[in-house]
Amino acid sequence: MDKLKRFVKHWVPSIVIGVALSLLIRTYVAEAMKVPTDSMVPTIEVNDRLLVDKMLWTTSLKHGDIVVFYPPVPGEEHKRYVKRLMGLPGDTVEIKDGAFFRNGVKVDEPYLHVTMAYAFGPVTVPADHYFFLGDNRNVSYDAHLWATPFVAKDKLIGKVLVDVNDLF
Repeated sequence: MDKLKRFVKHWVPSIVIGVALSLLIRTYVAEAMKVPTDSMVPTIEVNDRLLVDKMLWTTSLKHGDIVVFYPPVPGEEHKRYVKRLMGLPGDTVEIKDGAFFRNGVKVDEPYLHVTMAYAFGPVTVPADHYFFLGDNRNVSYDAHLWATPFVAKDKLIGKVLVDVNDLF
């Protein structure tokens, strides 16, 4: 019985603190996640593991960032999507002639390996909203297909810091 008391007294507080810290970090600071689809190929492959920075209030998002968010898609509001940020609030975005245009200027996208086979827009991104596309443009289920093509700021989860698979 004394061994059990010593064990409980010594280890239980450490275990409780460890679990609490782990939950806090995963909820508010950073989280690892696995990508189940090919919508971001070739940048992110199926089953790649990502480290996601959830502290968006400490940084500003910029064009080209890869972000995790909850989509404005009925029935999928609780799924996590990973896409490239292509339009910030106030930007006018358009896809035509196989290319992406932002504010009337063609955007150089060296990470794309195929030409887009569709047209979209032009549309202007509303305040507190963002426009996302997958890098595998002709396969990705993204803003160009959604009834509401914009993601509200409060639906953002975090910014991808690193593809862990690229480290090994």
